Amino acid sequence: MNLLVTGGAGFIGANFVHYWRAHHPENAITVLDALTYAGNRANLAGANGVHFVEGDIRDTALVESLLAEKTIDTIVHFAAESHVDRSIHGPAAFIDTNILGTMSLLTAARAQWLAGDGKPHRFHHVSTDEVYGSLGPTDPAFSETTPYAPNSPYSASKAASDHLVRAWHHTYGLQVTTSNCSNNYGPYQFPEKLIPLFLINALHGRSLPIYGDGMQIRDWLHVEDHCRGIEAVLHRGRVGETYNIGGGAELPNIAVIDTLCAAVDAAFAADPALATRFPDAPAAQGQPTETLKTWVKDRPGHDRRYAIDETRARTELGYVPARSFDQGFAATLRWYLDNEAWWRGVLDGSYRDWVETNYSGR
Repeated sequence: MNLLVTGGAGFIGANFVHYWRAHHPENAITVLDALTYAGNRANLAGANGVHFVEGDIRDTALVESLLAEKTIDTIVHFAAESHVDRSIHGPAAFIDTNILGTMSLLTAARAQWLAGDGKPHRFHHVSTDEVYGSLGPTDPAFSETTPYAPNSPYSASKAASDHLVRAWHHTYGLQVTTSNCSNNYGPYQFPEKLIPLFLINALHGRSLPIYGDGMQIRDWLHVEDHCRGIEAVLHRGRVGETYNIGGGAELPNIAVIDTLCAAVDAAFAADPALATRFPDAPAAQGQPTETLKTWVKDRPGHDRRYAIDETRARTELGYVPARSFDQGFAATLRWYLDNEAWWRGVLDGSYRDWVETNYSGR
């Protein structure tokens, strides 16, 4: 396989590049990333032999030239605006990247791959469980046949891109697959998402802002399990099909936050050097991290529950998550403690402005 990974300098994309390089060193990888606020070349450090191109997926001519020059036969499409809160404050960027950007990639792929003898190829589109909307407490989990009901500008833009991928397959014959994943966590996650945001806040003695009652339920998926799921789709997935990839860990946000607080306290107790590195953390002063919890107004249209039915991925692809949430979270905490230089490098002015806009005065 000869891969083009869009958004490969972002959180999930970079983890996929590292995973694929480690498990399939014979394959060539080209990364295309616009390096917007969450894209970071440092995320690819150590991924040797990867060809990086800074560019926009909406530049159809650029994409088509890369497909031809690098003889790409597989696109793994991660590039997306992905944070719900950002989509509420600025939906236009989500329409531009997630819908028009996906159409640009599909246009280039069709022009390059379906011309002439139409060699085997694959366009894999990475999507989200948020396109299915919100579940009640006793509703069955999302399956691949659950009707779409997106409730935020972000999920609406991803739903639209899913439909475009499906249409390019059924109308033009493009060989596509789609995966809809649950809440990812793990290394290299930009600190606007719950786990890295709350962890870094806890280390600095800052408040842990909890939306509403904190009982919003998500299925938590370690990012490496997600990469394994995509690998299974690429190798064994049926063209034209969609596969749901979950972590098998359906938890309310408050349970994740409580797990984080207890884990930070335990880490400081086990390693006194952390108190020197992070003197403002309550744990450095012998106080419980949970004292930082604060309650803020719930965000508009906040979905109450997501849950993944991964029967198709399990039965057709042999996919099952390899990590429990406890195992995955422990590894994630260790990574952030061991990679302080990485997350300090992304905490620039624009990020601080973003936190101020969303969490101050609520």
